[in-house]
Amino acid sequence: MSDEQDKKDSRQPEEQLKPDPQGQETSAAAPDEAAAGEPVSEAAGPPAAAAPAQAANEPASKAANPVQAPAEAAGESSPPEAGSKPVPAAEALGGETPAPSRAADPEREAKLKAAAEARAARAAAKISAVASDPSSGAGEPAPDAGGAVNPEREAKLKAAEEARAARAAAKAAEGAAAPEEPKPPSPKQPQLDEALQLIQTLVSEAAVEESYINEMNGHMPTFIIKNEHWTEVAKLFRSHPVLDSDFLRNVSGVDYETYLEVVYHLISISTKKEYAVKIKADRENPQVASAAPVWATANWNEREIYDLLGIDFTGHPDLRRIMMPDDWVGHPLRKDYEPLDPEV
Repeated sequence: MSDEQDKKDSRQPEEQLKPDPQGQETSAAAPDEAAAGEPVSEAAGPPAAAAPAQAANEPASKAANPVQAPAEAAGESSPPEAGSKPVPAAEALGGETPAPSRAADPEREAKLKAAAEARAARAAAKISAVASDPSSGAGEPAPDAGGAVNPEREAKLKAAEEARAARAAAKAAEGAAAPEEPKPPSPKQPQLDEALQLIQTLVSEAAVEESYINEMNGHMPTFIIKNEHWTEVAKLFRSHPVLDSDFLRNVSGVDYETYLEVVYHLISISTKKEYAVKIKADRENPQVASAAPVWATANWNEREIYDLLGIDFTGHPDLRRIMMPDDWVGHPLRKDYEPLDPEV
């Protein structure tokens, strides 16, 4: 009996050191004793087997509670129960949540350092300027947004102000020294004076209401002739050898709201001299002597003005509408014209 007990005890250390499926060394000889929490008896084997048994005591204690060990392993991978509040990892470990460490930004630090160096340089420049010219301290330049003075900017502002003052002074001196020169006469002023003298001499002193040079129209010599003298003036322009206006280039009518006006554009084919003759007409009863007996070109032009503006050309050989129907009511180019059909 004692021989069998010795063989059994000699196999016990080998079985205790045999790894279990979970990678732990547990004793296969005494699982019931470990589960019951009882220590291994020293009489169960020789003293040589006591050390391995004590070394395997800790893994054996983990295997003693088969429910607690899987629960601890499952606590990391198993999902939390429904309705339970998740526990932070730091609290699960029994520690406090570490404060996040903020890493320094090298680029930002470099920018801050450069800005500080620039401010220091400006301050040094200001001190140097004041030291070299103490009187300049009376007019302190305004600091910039950073609180330091920018000498280059202040110099530019001062130079611009001095330039403006110099320009203003030069302009004032020029205006005082050189008065405005009189406007040079028009190159066609002699032509205007010559025609005016002929009209006043051969027709009447009161025939011309106004005469001037129309610079906007190529320095055109222009006359405003009184209505009652227009027929005689037209004949003078057509037949006099100096004026020789043998061609009526155009006739136009204008509504100035307070009066109507007819403009005759004359030209001499031989001398290329041009004139503009204007005749005013009363708005309520507009009448102008027809120029058709002098220039045949006036025939259809005066008919068009009569049709669209309602000016009656006395002495016209065939004064009737030329564009609108004969039964048309009103004259479409008058500013007080009210059409019967606004959509037309």
